[in-house]
Amino acid sequence: MTITERIFYLIKARGMSQNSFGKAAGIAPSTISDWKTKGHTPSADKIMDICRVLEVTPEALLTGKGIDEAEVNETKVDYKGKQLLLEYEGLNEDAQKRLLTYAKKLGELTKLEEI
Repeated sequence: MTITERIFYLIKARGMSQNSFGKAAGIAPSTISDWKTKGHTPSADKIMDICRVLEVTPEALLTGKGIDEAEVNETKVDYKGKQLLLEYEGLNEDAQKRLLTYAKKLGELTKLEEI
């Protein structure tokens, strides 16, 4: 797989649209379209943003290590999940970080309650 193929594979596997991926990564829709239709590859300065949004390491994205159909969890997002994602995307970066921290802590608390 090429880097571009991995990106589109991961976008799909993460249940994201190309538009939501582009917004989250700060990449113009026309640039993403060029990757797909013209075979362009992402510029080096965008790799870290792409990795952050797709939750993969640069090594994994560039080499393919650990990215294959058996290892990528395909998450299905229901209506409530989509609403949550839309709310998240509407927040500024600091608020997004806080929300992710809250969600992780809530998950930890839930696990403790199950013990």
